[in-house]
This record gives sequence, structure tokens and C-alpha cells, in this order.
Amino acid sequence: MDKSKKDNAESKVVKIDIRSIPKRKMGVPSLVATVILSVLLTAGIYLIKVINYKGEEVSVSQIVTEISEKKYEKIILKDDMVLLENKKEVDGVEVLSRRYALLPSDTDFYQVLTNAEINVKDLENDFYEPKLGITFGDVLTFIFLGAALILVYVMVKNMQASGGKILDFGESKARLLMGKRTGITFDDVAGIEEVKEELTEIIDFLKSPKKYRDMGARIPRGVLLAGDPGTGKTLLAKAVAGEAGVPFFHTSGSEFEEMLVGAGASRVRDLFKKARRTSPCIVFIDEIDAVAKKRGTVLHSGAGEQTLNQILVEMDGLEERENVIILAATNRPDVLDPAILRPGRFDRTVVVPMPDFTGRRAILDVHARNKKFEESADLNTLAKKTVGYSGADLENLLNEAAIMAVKEGRKKISQEDLMESYLKVKLGRKKKGDKELEDIEKTAYHEAGHAIVAKFTAGADPVEQISVISRGASGGVTVYLPEKDRKFLYRKQMLAWLRTGIGGRVAEEIFLGDISTGASNDIQQITNIAREMIMDYGMSEKLGMVKYGDLEETKHLGYSYGGGKEYSEDTARMIDFEVKRLIDEAYVDAKNLLNEKKEYVKKLVDILLEKEVVTGDEFETLFK
Repeated sequence: MDKSKKDNAESKVVKIDIRSIPKRKMGVPSLVATVILSVLLTAGIYLIKVINYKGEEVSVSQIVTEISEKKYEKIILKDDMVLLENKKEVDGVEVLSRRYALLPSDTDFYQVLTNAEINVKDLENDFYEPKLGITFGDVLTFIFLGAALILVYVMVKNMQASGGKILDFGESKARLLMGKRTGITFDDVAGIEEVKEELTEIIDFLKSPKKYRDMGARIPRGVLLAGDPGTGKTLLAKAVAGEAGVPFFHTSGSEFEEMLVGAGASRVRDLFKKARRTSPCIVFIDEIDAVAKKRGTVLHSGAGEQTLNQILVEMDGLEERENVIILAATNRPDVLDPAILRPGRFDRTVVVPMPDFTGRRAILDVHARNKKFEESADLNTLAKKTVGYSGADLENLLNEAAIMAVKEGRKKISQEDLMESYLKVKLGRKKKGDKELEDIEKTAYHEAGHAIVAKFTAGADPVEQISVISRGASGGVTVYLPEKDRKFLYRKQMLAWLRTGIGGRVAEEIFLGDISTGASNDIQQITNIAREMIMDYGMSEKLGMVKYGDLEETKHLGYSYGGGKEYSEDTARMIDFEVKRLIDEAYVDAKNLLNEKKEYVKKLVDILLEKEVVTGDEFETLFK
């Protein structure tokens, strides 16, 4: 392109030289398809011209309401819009009025009417298809427009062949579900009753906004669902839309990002534009922390700040009468920008917790609806064992049990299937026959060391199972079962975890006269526990009740990048000293205990070498 053409481009006047387009051979089928596409597109353009869509734009919900109240004479339905015609008198003169609504992409208007309990068959005679009067001038218009579209088609194909898709980068990727088509209600969400009660206000507002406005109340414009992965945040959002029976836009923070600068902001504008046209509706942004991290830090890029700024502007631009509510979900509320959490934007944060025993039992009941169980299967026992499991973990556990039952040729899920799937999800698949006798003996002493230390250490969790069968990456395993759900951790419990965790390495040293690499995972866990006690929970007399950690923008990355530590090098050395002191004390306590209880260790090892697996009840019989 020469200099004059560049100057024209800078002044926003685009000139296309046909000779500059690369020549590309087109097969007959491709050319025929292009011609057919061109005719269809030009016919569509002409159809829009003939229908004359002038009129008042309203929401889809208002169009549905007027159809249900028979406030129309004709219904004109096209791919992207629906138009109602009605005659009314103005100053004694009969005037034709039109009201139309633009339909979101991939919207089935007949399904929208069905969801609104309107019999579509009764409206068959009311739908109107205008007839086209095509003249010779129109034929020439078709030809010229068709030629132009063929040219554009060739250019777009060349762009896509080189990896460019620049024509749709600004469109929102949100998926739209109309009415109750999410297929999820509050009956499908269990274990978080308090959260459901809090979200009931949103449903009531979407159904009856007038009574809130009459009282002068303003419903939260945005609601942030915060909780650990698998707790049901996405499921909750779909249930709110399903209960309210309103359209549901589903997108994620990562879908706003694009290689092209400005694409995220453009997609945000497009999403909110569609939401306003479809109100009342719910917009759900999953993993919003992907685009809403704190600005001005290493966590956020320049393009990401543009996307976040556009979200803030669009939320400020939402009017109360538009009835658009933004739901968002995140696992990391601590990294979100404060501006997005202020009143008027996401002014309500709903914490979705891990379920307790009652919640886990209710979740198991929900996921067990479509499964068959033997009479011996006990979901109560499973709910007690799965402390710390999320709803997604429990669903996966029951699914694994069903798969095991099918593989074994059974028609129903047994209690053995449930227990094996519990261990599989927790520890990994069981392996057999992959170890020599010497390795099995080493594993037996290692696991016996864990179990015996736990038995005689105050504050330790009870032993549920000891096994020398390999699972996942571990050669053997000792499973502990907390007696109840914990809301707080105490120093006594954490010290017991240190002694129990180091008991396996100490047993190898005492009974085998050597140590192995089998304690690598134990060492990692006890180091993390000791460091948390010192740095996070203030459980050191020398360092006091002070929080020590990396700077906020680098801590969660797992390494220091552009930030550093919030404490001095002298403090860092003291932290290392205190961590090592806790572990050394735990080592001494575990060693003294195992030397005193050698007979129990040997008895347990003999049973493990014989049976490979020892249950909690069998373990307790050793001490009676």
C-alpha cells in the first residue's frame, strides 16, 4: 500500500484495491455455496427494508406480556426480532403503531412463549409474513450486493486461513438460556440452606420488583458468590435463574480476554447491551477474578484493566427499572479490586461454605436420586467420613461407586463400592502386586509408626484405616477420621499432626536401622503445618502474634516476583529457626513414644503383613 493509501486509512477512509487481493482458487462447491450465501444475505437485507421496522423498541418480556393480553393485530417474527402491529386512534385519526424487541442470538421465540404459558397454536393465524414485490432495480441491487459479499467472503476466508478472526472479536461469548431452561432449581442445591435463603430476595425482586420500588428499596445490583472450588457457586446461580424464570447469561472472566487490545471491553459492552434488551434477566460471570484483580499491581495487565473499567462503567449505568442483576463467582475474593465491591456494584457478598455433616447428607441424597443402592448401603456413614468434602467431591464419589458396581457386574451400589470409591477419591486407585516383600515390610513399619503415634498423642485424629497397599503416588496409607467438623484449629491439634506426620520416618529409623525417601510427602506436610503455625497463626512466643508473609500481590503465586517479603532478613532467619524447632520437638516426642510402645508397633506390623489392610475397629482391639 503506497503513502496516499496510508494517509487515507489514517483518516478512516478505507479503499480496497481488488488487484491487491491475493488470488485464490475456489472450487465449484465453494463458489456455489458463496453465491447462495450472498443471495440469502442480500434477500435478508431487502426483507428488512420491505418490512420497515420503524417503531418503539421494548424488551422481550414486554412483547410477551402484550401477546398474552392480546394487545396486537399482527405479529411479525424474524430471526433477530419480533414486531407487534396495532391500530389506535389519535385525535380521531387511525394510526398504525409498531413495537418491536430484538432477540438475543440463538433464541427460540416460540419456546419463550411456551415458557410464559402461552399456547403457540392459538397464535398461528396471527403471525404475518409480508410479501415481497421484486422489481428489475431490486434484481440489480441483488447482483451488486452479491458481488460485494462474494468479495468480502473471499477476504474473510483468507484472513481465517492465516489464523485471523477479527470480525467477531468484539462480540460477547456469553451463553443464553431463556426462562426456566437452566433446568436447575433450589431442589437441586443442598447443604447450603442459609445461602439459599439469602438469594431468595433476588428471586422475589425479579418476580415482583414493584413492591420493592414502592417501598423505596433498592435490590443489590450485583451479588458476589465466594467460596472454595466445588461448593456449588455456579449451580446456585443457575438455580436462581431457574426459580425466577428469567433469561440467564452465562460467561466467565477468561472469555473477556483476547489477544487484541480492547476486545475484552468490547465484549463487556456487548454483553450488557444484550442483557438490557432481555431484562429482567441474570448475568452470571464465573471466575470473575480473571478480569477483576486489583489494579496497579503485578497481578493485572493493561488490557485487563480496560476490561475491569468497562465492567465498572456498565454496572454504574444499569438503571433500577432495567431489572438486570449481575451474579459473579470467585475462589479468591481477596484479590478483587476494591472498586468492584463498593455499594452500587457488587454490594453484597455471599459466602458459600463447605458443607457440614447435615449438608453432606443432603447433598448425597440429591446425587443419589438417579442411582440404585443395596439395602446395606449407608449414606450416613459416608457423610461422616467425608469431612472437608465439597459438593462436587461428593458427586464424584457417588459416580465412582456407580462405575465400580457396573464394572463388577452388579445391578446396585453396595457399601463396599461406597467405601472403595471414598478411598479412591481421597487417596487414589488401589494397586496390588507392584512391591517386593522388603518394600511391603518397610511400608508396614512406616504406617504403623503413624498409627501408634496418633493413638497415644492427645489431640490427634482417630485412625480409621491402615494399609500397605499402594494408592496413587503413596506406597501405603494411614487414614484418619476427625470425630466432628472443625471450625477452628487449636495449637494442641496442630502439634499432634506434627508428631503423627513424623512418626513414619521415626519408625523406619528405630525398627529398620535406616531411612528411605518414603517420608518425602510427610516432610512437606509437617513443614507446611509448622510454617503456618509460626507465620499465619501467631503460635510462637518469640515472634508473637504477628502475621508474616509475602506482599499481597505476590503471595498466592508461590514465589517472590517484583514484591518481596513484609519482614526483614533477621525475622526470616528467626522464622526458619522456629519452624525447625517445632519439627525437632515433634521428632523427639515421636521417638520417645515409639520406643515405649515397640510391642504395639510390632503387633500391628504382623497384622499388616498378613492382611494388608487393618480397619479402625481392628486397630483398637490391639489395645484392649
